[in-house]
Amino acid sequence: MYLDAAKKQEIFGQYGKSNTDTGSAESQIALFSYRISHLTEHLKKNRKDYSTERALTMLVGKRRALLNYLKDRDITRYRAIVKALGLRK
Repeated sequence: MYLDAAKKQEIFGQYGKSNTDTGSAESQIALFSYRISHLTEHLKKNRKDYSTERALTMLVGKRRALLNYLKDRDITRYRAIVKALGLRK
């Protein structure tokens, strides 16, 4: 599988407070971004895979909701995660 426990630990350690910090908005946004990039590559090869396309759309919506939450609560954390992941210009 493309996303095993070790990869999750690495993502949480890099963007969260620790390796076990699975609940912070930054770590969830980073995990969603990793999954979105993986599904995007899959859809480039398999353009008629509509169930994966729906899953990708739902993931993008979840990430957008978390980004909006973070933007409302703490704009500095929002700017930091957007810059770290390269989501905006």
